Amino acid sequence: MSEDFSIEKAVRESIHIPEQVPSPFFTQLKGFWLTFITMFKKVETVSYPEEREETAERFHGRHQLNRYEDGLEKCIGCELCAWACPADAILVEAGDNTPDAQFSPGERFGKVYQINYLRCIFCGLCIEACPTRALTMTNEYELADNNRGKLIFEKEDLLAPLRAGMLQPPHPMYPGTTDTSYYKGEVTGSHPSQAPTEIKEVTVVTEPHA
Repeated sequence: MSEDFSIEKAVRESIHIPEQVPSPFFTQLKGFWLTFITMFKKVETVSYPEEREETAERFHGRHQLNRYEDGLEKCIGCELCAWACPADAILVEAGDNTPDAQFSPGERFGKVYQINYLRCIFCGLCIEACPTRALTMTNEYELADNNRGKLIFEKEDLLAPLRAGMLQPPHPMYPGTTDTSYYKGEVTGSHPSQAPTEIKEVTVVTEPHA
C-alpha cells in the first residue's frame, strides 16, 4: 500500500497556529514604561573633547595584543580571531619561532597582524575566539582620522607597551618552563638569563714597529 503524500493529508496533520490578537491595553503600557521614565532622567552633557566621560568597564574600544609577564607575545598566530570576525577586518599570518628568535611561547607567533578599522564593527567576537587571551579590547574610542590608510592598524600599533620587568622580544622562554607554564600563568616575570647578551666592541691598538 503506497503512502499518502497528498495535500489533504498535510492539511490534516498540520499544527494549528492560533490567530494573533492585539495585547491588552495595560500590557502595551508596560512596553512604554521604560521610555516614559527615561524622559525624567537628567541628560549628561559634557564639553568634548575638553571633558570626557568614563566608558563602561566592558566597553569595546581599540584592540590590544597582550604580552606575558616576561615580555613574550601571547599571540600564537592561530588565526581564530580572523575566522570569527564577521566583517573580515582581521588579517593574521603566522611565523615559526626559532631558538635564535623566540617571540612567543611554543612553536608559532603572529608575524603579521592587521585590523582594518574601516570594516571593524567592534562586536568582540574576535576576543572571545582567542585561546590565549592575546587579543582584548581597550577603552580607547578616539580612532577617527582623515587618512584611510591610518585606520589599518599593524601589529606594532596594537602591541601592548612593555611594562616594568618585561624584556623586548625576541628572547628565550623562562628557564625550566614550557608553553603550558605560560598559559597557566606560572611565569610572573623575566629571568636574567633571558636578557639578550650584549656584544662589546673591542678596539685593538697596535704599536708601529721600530
